Amino acid sequence: MPRRERNKFVKRGEIIEILIEDYAFGGKGIGRIRSELGEFVVFVPNTLPGQLVKARVDKSKKQYAECKLIEVLKRSENEITSPYQEIPGAPYINLPIEKQHEYKYNSTMSLFKKIGKVDHIEDLFDEFVSSPNSFHYRNKMEYSFSAIGYDSKNKTDVDEFTLGFKRRGTWWMGENLNKDSGLFDADFENNLHKIKEYCKDTNLAPWHAPGKKGFFRYFVVRKSYKTNQLLFNLVTTSGDLPKFDLNKFAQFLVELFGERVAGLLHTINDETGDRTIATSGSINLVYGNEKIVEQLLQLNFEISMKSFFQTNPKSAEKLYAKVVDYALENKSAIDNTVVMDLFCGTGTIGQIIADKSENTKIIGVDIVHSAIKDARKNAKRNNIEGVEFYAADVGKFLLEHPQYKNKIRTIILDPARAGIAPKTLKKIINLRADRMVYVSCNPATQARDTEELVNAGYQIKKISLVDQFPHTSHIETVVLFEK
Repeated sequence: MPRRERNKFVKRGEIIEILIEDYAFGGKGIGRIRSELGEFVVFVPNTLPGQLVKARVDKSKKQYAECKLIEVLKRSENEITSPYQEIPGAPYINLPIEKQHEYKYNSTMSLFKKIGKVDHIEDLFDEFVSSPNSFHYRNKMEYSFSAIGYDSKNKTDVDEFTLGFKRRGTWWMGENLNKDSGLFDADFENNLHKIKEYCKDTNLAPWHAPGKKGFFRYFVVRKSYKTNQLLFNLVTTSGDLPKFDLNKFAQFLVELFGERVAGLLHTINDETGDRTIATSGSINLVYGNEKIVEQLLQLNFEISMKSFFQTNPKSAEKLYAKVVDYALENKSAIDNTVVMDLFCGTGTIGQIIADKSENTKIIGVDIVHSAIKDARKNAKRNNIEGVEFYAADVGKFLLEHPQYKNKIRTIILDPARAGIAPKTLKKIINLRADRMVYVSCNPATQARDTEELVNAGYQIKKISLVDQFPHTSHIETVVLFEK
């Protein structure tokens, strides 16, 4: 067996300093090492052209290396000063929003050319939709407790009670969030240090990740933009629970935030893995309500702590408006036919389309039974008629519901980040719809699926980009395919 050629430039685990020269899709900065041996490419996520960074080599291949960002040593000349506390979840908060949009547009178009084999993608570009709020747009945040903090002066880890976020590039070390991050509710985040002090004063230990021990693990918050209320979930282990007064903690939160407190839940998570909500364990209501209500395009949706719901609801309204626009574009052609909302989840898109169209039947299909249950409840609450929800596998759907055969003319696809599994995509193509509106939070997998759809006789009619997550590398795409 031939010996694998070793990388002559960097080795796994090595710490390097490198200048970022270019930007690739997904927030990967590109650096280059040049020597008498030639030129070698290094990818560092969450970095920008012009930054000098310190990074750890994660994967070392023959022609390139993938690294984890440790620290930005020198900023890019494009960056500006931000009044917010920097956190790993907002790597581009110091970059003007127009520049962020430029990077996202260019890298997404490049992706469709390389992976989707669509040479003329710019000619099909419709619109770049900005988020209505560039700051304080998130409606959910997860904060981690940690027994290991970071001493920025001596650049070392220390034993310390922290509540905030994991330090960039680490899984064992936390950093306190002491003030507004610019992403979530400013009033809440400016008070987070008080919640940390309350928990610290109990003398119960925060989670020690390497030791897999401790009491306090996570503090999760959901916000309703409709009511301005906050729903809390404290996640702990069970060992020291008799020593912690949950009702007293609920009253402390009410003292801090008053009528904004919708409710407090408590989750037991005794698993050693790094998951907020354990697959085992329990979740109990301590105070108030276990759900909050959010509004999208005048429709109300009840959200529990575990429900999937768009993280940026104001931008989601723009996203869904674009989906509706594409789905109902040729209105006369879909009258008296069926629109299938596939991977429909809690039925948001299907309900909005049903609310906007009169002569079109909408069916929402998802394999997750609990999501379909929620979708039916939401439709009833909103008095939406003309939409039906089915818990079913797409491949068997027409066998189980033959009344829809040859009637599904438009399909809306909104899959998870991993995209559509190849077998499932073939089943979708076999439904023989005239048009598809494909929504994606991961254009890389969407571009991959585009090649398959083009080979099956579909072509892109138009594409829009929606900025759901300012200050991150994420972008949502809405693509209209027609036969």
